Amino acid sequence: MVDVLLPGVTASRLETARGEQSVLHPTGMDPAGPGEAVLFVHGNVSSAVFWQQSLLALVETRRYRALAVDLRGYGDAEPLPVDATRGVRDWSDDVAALVDTLGLDRVHLVGWSMGAGVVLQYLLDHPARVASVALVAPISPYGFGGTVGAEGVRVHPDAAGSGGGAANPEFVAALAAGDTTADSPVSPRAVLRSFYVAPGSLPLDPRLEDAFVASMNTTRTGDDHYPGDVVAVDAWPGVAPGARGVLNTMAPTVFDVSGIVDLAPKPPVLWIRGDADQIVSDTSVFDLAFLGSVGAVPGWPGAETFAPQPMVTQTRSVLDRYAATGGAYREVVLPDVGHSPHVERPHEFAVALLEHLDVPAEAPANLT
Repeated sequence: MVDVLLPGVTASRLETARGEQSVLHPTGMDPAGPGEAVLFVHGNVSSAVFWQQSLLALVETRRYRALAVDLRGYGDAEPLPVDATRGVRDWSDDVAALVDTLGLDRVHLVGWSMGAGVVLQYLLDHPARVASVALVAPISPYGFGGTVGAEGVRVHPDAAGSGGGAANPEFVAALAAGDTTADSPVSPRAVLRSFYVAPGSLPLDPRLEDAFVASMNTTRTGDDHYPGDVVAVDAWPGVAPGARGVLNTMAPTVFDVSGIVDLAPKPPVLWIRGDADQIVSDTSVFDLAFLGSVGAVPGWPGAETFAPQPMVTQTRSVLDRYAATGGAYREVVLPDVGHSPHVERPHEFAVALLEHLDVPAEAPANLT
């Protein structure tokens, strides 16, 4: 059994209105104690374990109460089913229940990848309770797959090309088996090395890599979890989102957080990403349309019919409108960094995050 916790990090379980939740925090810090709370929300096929370096960096300031939550279906969270008809609201409502349990009036939110979508959904539902938002390699505001153009227009009304059918079944099987080897290119360890980070940028400490792989393998699999159920359709690529499980929560039929542009108030936003990200990109190797364009998925109907999803462009379009309507955001792009800036460049990530947290919430100017 891999010891996934670094020295100085402790796990606590808290009873909330939506069940028992698991939270990582610096050792000796009361999750419900004093200090401004910064809540980290992890991405898909991971857990709060991926935030440990960030938790330890923030505790050194002695100002912030740093917490990282396990989402349902991951880590030590209860294996509750995920209702994809609600988009990511099962998770954002869980976060809201945790915030209530901690007695927080306002919270700084940091979301990675899918977790950034959860954070933005929370912002939509509880704008007055958010002090600031940090988006780390975020999924598009229009979800993952099935849309084209900067405004996230659906290619098909049923969002064909997104949802549970976009997962690699061999990767799902490797997760279900708890594979810790690098023997297959679709093993969790190989995917971590090849796609979660830019190749060669994992921390030198092998204990961290083992902890990250163990974290990935906590992912519950199946129709109610990862990847979710699948609907077969006639349109290319032959799959549309179902109603259950993880990947279906990010289908554009149920997920659209572009409404943040209409919020008042608008807390400041940090958008931090790597320029070598292969997962969230305008040319994502996890987007079926892009894979079709390079011949990896047969039958692609062409760019005029089904172009790759411009994920980064879509995020920038929404954040530009957020800034134009009274908000503020800052984009930080780290060179030679993949999908996990907080893992690959923990010091640079911590510096950018602390600079962001120190910006007053009422700051009026666009910070890009």
